[in-house]
Amino acid sequence: MNIVCLDMEGVLVPEIWIAFSKASGIPELKRTTRDEPDYEKLMNWRLQILKEHGMGLKEIQGVISEIDPMPGAREFLDRLREETQVIIISDTFEQFAMPLMKKLGYPTLFCNTLEVGADGTINGFRMRIEDSKLNTVKALQSIGFETIASGDSYNDLGMIKASKAGFLFKSTDKIKAENPDIPSFEEFPDLLSAIEKAF
Repeated sequence: MNIVCLDMEGVLVPEIWIAFSKASGIPELKRTTRDEPDYEKLMNWRLQILKEHGMGLKEIQGVISEIDPMPGAREFLDRLREETQVIIISDTFEQFAMPLMKKLGYPTLFCNTLEVGADGTINGFRMRIEDSKLNTVKALQSIGFETIASGDSYNDLGMIKASKAGFLFKSTDKIKAENPDIPSFEEFPDLLSAIEKAF
């Protein structure tokens, strides 16, 4: 039985931190997992910058409320879910993702959670499991699923390479050049076609 595992940010929706960087005028926050492979290091750095600027969950959620899925993402997901099971595996957080899940028709999402103080300050974060994308794919395989995976960043490479078929989608030139063996696509119809051929 097949199951498709997709990244969220950069694949189905714009990068939340890039949008927040633009809205807040804090250019350092444009850095994402496309630039920094160590997610824990990246998040701790982000939280430090938020504290320095006196910003918290409320400000980020305000920006997220204005974000829409990428053009064609909802239709892509709907079509894919007619054919197979789909899980979005993201290193984002419940507090960020839920408004976006509504716009995508509430697909299944595995992600993490933030530790938020009463005043809205983000004090920390709890990862669901270590190396969550790869380990989730391995867990699915251990219970009889054949996985097909797609993402755009360094933290997606593990689940892509561990799956029976894997694809880069809207990735960077650097990541594509470093991984020439992974097929890469820029448009949803092309990705859908590749996934369907992998069934």
